[in-house]
Amino acid sequence: MATVTVGKKACSVNPLKMSQPIGGALAFMGLRGAMPLLHGSQGCTSFGLVLFTRHFKEAIPMQTTAMSEVATVLGGYENVEQAILNIYKRAKPEIIGICSTGVTETKGDDVDGYIRQIRAKHSDVANLPIVYVSTPDFKDAFQDGWGKTVAKIVEALVEAPKNTSRRDATRVNVLPGSHLTPGDLDELRTIIEDFGLEPTFLPDLSGSLDGHIPDDFTPTTIGGVGVEEVAAMGQAGWTIAIGEQMRLAAEAMKDKTGIPYRLFERLCGLEPNDAFIAFLSEISGRPAPMKYRRQRGQLVDAMLDGHFHIGGRKVAIGAEPDLLHDVGGLLTEMGAHILVAVTTTQSPILERIATDDVLIGDLEDLENLARERGCDLLVTHSHGRQGAARLKIPFFRIGIPMFDRLGGGHQLTVGYRGGRDLIFDISNLLMADHEENHEPTPESWRGGVESLHTASH
Repeated sequence: MATVTVGKKACSVNPLKMSQPIGGALAFMGLRGAMPLLHGSQGCTSFGLVLFTRHFKEAIPMQTTAMSEVATVLGGYENVEQAILNIYKRAKPEIIGICSTGVTETKGDDVDGYIRQIRAKHSDVANLPIVYVSTPDFKDAFQDGWGKTVAKIVEALVEAPKNTSRRDATRVNVLPGSHLTPGDLDELRTIIEDFGLEPTFLPDLSGSLDGHIPDDFTPTTIGGVGVEEVAAMGQAGWTIAIGEQMRLAAEAMKDKTGIPYRLFERLCGLEPNDAFIAFLSEISGRPAPMKYRRQRGQLVDAMLDGHFHIGGRKVAIGAEPDLLHDVGGLLTEMGAHILVAVTTTQSPILERIATDDVLIGDLEDLENLARERGCDLLVTHSHGRQGAARLKIPFFRIGIPMFDRLGGGHQLTVGYRGGRDLIFDISNLLMADHEENHEPTPESWRGGVESLHTASH
């Protein structure tokens, strides 16, 4: 069992952590026709805009209440009111999702009270879905903001069933963690549908940030799960939660609707996907389709081929807890040794990571520990590239942000195919590094021949 420690440095150097508000804002982007609104200064929102735009390479809908110093001291009611009215008139959203920031949380704005006043004062927004989530950025991290937001959406929008005996056993709610990409959600949807089940994803980034080009411009999200679909989630037979961060939302769904849930801590690797496929077969009453038996064989073969390159590697990983557990678990199964694990926030999952200790720290900690412990593979998001260059070891990018490579939103880790592709990608990276740094060049080969020739005389 890993020991979890918290870094004691006075400041963060090359931060690994991303804040709660942008995690919550990204969750709102999985709703159709949504406009995320950060209640704080303009800088808070501009940071999230830049980060998501660089990662997804798409237009990102986000607005701000633009709190100034004076407004922060006096209270943000007028700013929240003006922002909601402007968004309603100009963007015509189906839902507005509000996330707090550090500055307004420190002041203690009662945003739920503000929303009630605004609805009473302005009849045109009286019935507009508006969901507020408390996500101060001076505590917790990205996946915490995502998890809290999904739980709040469930509490605010899902309708409790009037007759639980009329649930549809073929319908399944899926609550994916923030570590899953739009590509992962597409893969999960295909797998679940192949068992004759009808999944509803909350949030559904595969509909809004999967890189498709819409027919017409819209200032809100261009896809995702609709508000009416969220309301009907109470009629499903099961809820599937993916990642420890989604336990709160799954519990909220169960408390409100009585729907049982199954939480999968990870879906990357052989054993987790065997359990997932078995569960889908159990609740659907259908055997696993032959395509997944074949895909399982491909993953096993990829593990056999890849262990020659991954086995014995000394790995340093920096990621959010669920992503760290997910990818770290596969690498451990491949025979790698996780010597350095750095994460962003507390989570019960950290104790089950196959390493001696997990540090809640930054990318400077990741780099220093990787150097100290002799790691030969670095795994984190794009901000780790300079550290890997200084360490002169292979660097595998995973998570958000991934701004110096294309396709981050389609990177696949779930299912048998996701595990297979991840093994190939990491193995190919290590093989390329070996060829570049260790294979003999024509010059070294000629030098060796000449030395042999000299020795023979």
